[in-house]
Amino acid sequence: MKRTHTTFSLLQAIAAVATLAVLMWSLGLPSIRFAEAVNVTSFSDTLSDSAPGVVSDHTITFTTPTGVANGETITLDFSDGPFTGTSSVLFSDIDVATTTDYALFADCTASNDVSAAFSGEVLTITMCSGNGASIPANATTTIQIGLNADSGANQLTNPAVGAYKIVAVVGSLDEGTTMVAIVDTVTVSAAVDTTFTFTVAGLPGGTAINGTTTTGSTTATTIPFGTLAAGVASTTAQQLSVTTNASNGFVVTVETDGGLLSTTGAEISSFIEGADTSTPTTWQAPVPVVGTTNTYGHWGLTTNDDSIGVGLGDDFADNEFVAASSTAPVEVFRNNGPSDGTTAHLGQTEVGYQIEISALQEAAEDYTATLTYVATPVF
Repeated sequence: MKRTHTTFSLLQAIAAVATLAVLMWSLGLPSIRFAEAVNVTSFSDTLSDSAPGVVSDHTITFTTPTGVANGETITLDFSDGPFTGTSSVLFSDIDVATTTDYALFADCTASNDVSAAFSGEVLTITMCSGNGASIPANATTTIQIGLNADSGANQLTNPAVGAYKIVAVVGSLDEGTTMVAIVDTVTVSAAVDTTFTFTVAGLPGGTAINGTTTTGSTTATTIPFGTLAAGVASTTAQQLSVTTNASNGFVVTVETDGGLLSTTGAEISSFIEGADTSTPTTWQAPVPVVGTTNTYGHWGLTTNDDSIGVGLGDDFADNEFVAASSTAPVEVFRNNGPSDGTTAHLGQTEVGYQIEISALQEAAEDYTATLTYVATPVF
């Protein structure tokens, strides 16, 4: 009798649920839904240096459709590779910002707003419960790790050459995966689960480059200016090509390892006369002053791409240049969607380099510098 009663009760429960569903449908009431995870959007991780085995800053951005409530967390998993040095990265090496910069602490004790700490290769950022910190729905979050943080002193170390996943879990519902390419300098190619290929090619003399014409040729790995003549600007260029089906395209930057130096210690300064000019400015010949060595000569770069910002929202007009910087990457190529590797401004562009010296520039036969291109897909 007890089994019969149990079976009958189960049938009653099923009938009650079915009746409720029919009643809700007939009354036009909403059906029961369960929360589902959604993907973050515009998710990317830009490295300050893409070379294998070196330390690098990370600039991570994403948009979270659901947001992060007070008391919830953001986790970033760097175990693919893995990226090492996490035990040395402190909360002071990390910045988190949406529409405001959050004050970060080691934990959520006292009245701290946001904490940040690595455990193994996983970074956990906590909106400390009860202290008001949260991230609204559809907000774009930027996380900086390394020297790019306001008080940053420690960086993560890149793994070997390859493509690696960075996995994010944002709040209780949102998640996503992006990829970074660790590549050798100058000649760079990378493959991710979608499609991403970046190549550098040399160009001959006589190539049109943003309102001027090159006076010498280059290869994929060398930019030989040859012997410079005082008062005469020398110009060369390389061709950059990107093929990808990443939905939000890519960004390419370039950075130098320092000044254009000779073994004697002489330097051809950065444009304009050592000022590290970051806003595109019409080319100027150096104006030498005896005893002021940074006025003896300078060099800079320009690009044919018409859809970049150089950090200040300024595109390059004809014959405009910035310094080839050793302190911050210079954006030289961008596209906000898939690219074919050949269409101008969308999949292919040219980057030009120009030098001009005065008669006071110190004599030397071995002025050299190393350029590093960094190509970042944006998913």
